[in-house]
Amino acid sequence: MNAEVWLNDNFLGRHPYGYTSFHLDLTPYLRWDEVNALRVGVDNSHQLNSRWYSGSGIYRPVWLLVGDPVRIAPWGLYVTTPTVEDNVAKVQVETRIINDSGQSQTLSVHAQITRPDGAEGGEVATTATVAVGGETSVVQTIEVAEPALWSPENPALYQLEATLLVEGQVRDRAATPFGIRTIAFNVEEGFLLNGRPLLLKGGCVHHDNGILGAAAYPRAEERKVALHKNSGYNAIRCAHNPPAPSFLDACDRLGMLVIDEAFDCWREGKNAGDYHVAFDDWWQRDLDSMLYRDRNHPSVIMWSIGNEILERDGRGGGVAIARALAEHVCAVDPTRPVTAGINGSWTGGEWEEMDGVFATLDVGGYNYQRERYRPDHERHPERMMKGTESFPLAAWENWQEVVALPYVIGDFVWTSLDYLGEAGIGRVHFQGEPAPHLGDYPWHQANCGDLDLCGWKRPQSYYRDMLWQEKPGVYLAVHTPLPEGKTLTISRWGWPDVWPRWNWEGHEGEALLIDVYSSCDTVELFLNGESVGRQQLPEEGPPLARFNVPYRPGELRAVGYVQGEQVAEHAVRTAGSPAALRLTPDRAALSAGERDLSYVTV
Repeated sequence: MNAEVWLNDNFLGRHPYGYTSFHLDLTPYLRWDEVNALRVGVDNSHQLNSRWYSGSGIYRPVWLLVGDPVRIAPWGLYVTTPTVEDNVAKVQVETRIINDSGQSQTLSVHAQITRPDGAEGGEVATTATVAVGGETSVVQTIEVAEPALWSPENPALYQLEATLLVEGQVRDRAATPFGIRTIAFNVEEGFLLNGRPLLLKGGCVHHDNGILGAAAYPRAEERKVALHKNSGYNAIRCAHNPPAPSFLDACDRLGMLVIDEAFDCWREGKNAGDYHVAFDDWWQRDLDSMLYRDRNHPSVIMWSIGNEILERDGRGGGVAIARALAEHVCAVDPTRPVTAGINGSWTGGEWEEMDGVFATLDVGGYNYQRERYRPDHERHPERMMKGTESFPLAAWENWQEVVALPYVIGDFVWTSLDYLGEAGIGRVHFQGEPAPHLGDYPWHQANCGDLDLCGWKRPQSYYRDMLWQEKPGVYLAVHTPLPEGKTLTISRWGWPDVWPRWNWEGHEGEALLIDVYSSCDTVELFLNGESVGRQQLPEEGPPLARFNVPYRPGELRAVGYVQGEQVAEHAVRTAGSPAALRLTPDRAALSAGERDLSYVTV
């Protein structure tokens, strides 16, 4: 945040927002035959600047871009697929060209597509003239036969390469991956990907990487996406800022839909040093950074202009600001809808006060407002909706609305992956203890993720499996025994204090509360091979059964049945004394350099 860049003794520029990418031109101040000194400094002293852990320093890559005086601008390729049919797709390529050569240039723009399997996909060449010191955009269309459509199940990536030639000589070249796919939104059918309805099984994700802090290693970003895929997610909402480029690259490759989000505040701030101090002067440049950098990613299906903005109720010109941001987004990229995350007024105002800002959006984002879906549809039948944030404990209730209401296209839990900052908002504590919004030391992580800080599934992630997965499943979790006279309070973002564990020394004979999550119609619990009870799960209710079982070491096993046939089981066993430490790396080899990682489970 608050970056300043110097080359030798020359100040090149500054950039206040810590989450957007930017470019500065070194050319006028380079000493061509000498050693040059480039200094990039950041000033993160104006705390607090985010409502979560922002990190400090330069935690995303810095690149030196070298180009010809006649060149393709950074982020100068824009690829869209305006027509997609079963046997052919029309791919439109817009190439922005800069001419700093000192004379007018007539050049050839050659665009070539490579298919996902490496075969040639089509090409086109166009002649253009660029004035001295000017820019021009060349628009070309290439037909791709038998297109492989990008989707979460089949993330097929094409490659577009543009080459500039002057008198037959290559002057510059740029490339970008892209996907051929269509997206559509309507209240009758919901969200359509490639013409087919798709419900968004979503999670909100902050930018940090747990024990790595804010450092954006490509392998860490890739692992983050893979963990979500393996847990049934098909969509991620970036909260509440543009992510590292390598995160979106991984979403493209692995097949994860993305809501790319710009801001957590506009003119009115939530902390003394946050983005509100720069918003008026910088919002357009920072939106441009997100849009131009990210618009070729097929994974990105929506642009979000803000989260829980204080002006959401119309104060301070909020409606006009929202309209200006939305219109600018559509001017840069009209192919995706605009959204935002909106919750109730923090000053006790009426929910209807949000209607003005909602009217500027293509898809309304509802933060913790499930009960508003149906009445808002009565008031505004044209409004598309999605749950942009929801509580883990309400996972079943939220998902039932998504399934039942076509105009509600998905649900995004807060959060799918735990994060640093907002410490302890998902904690469990004894009733009667002080209960501020955040936890005191030693809380560091939020403790609200379906996946914990290391990426391991927590019990609520298995509960969500029962809502989303197609195959029958069962999972058991044991409530931690409470001290006598104590009761627990679960925060709104929390989950009961349960564990897949059967080691409770000192509680022999004491009845322990057991939760069994299951997508089966009936579950049965066994302790050391003996049945301790069988329950039928409700047809229209949460996928949860509860048992009280006196603790006895051994094996606790849950069995799931569908129409009387055993189809799933999950067991936990009393562990013996520690025997050894086992270290298991997630890969056998690493790529040389600083950009790869191995995660070692101990």
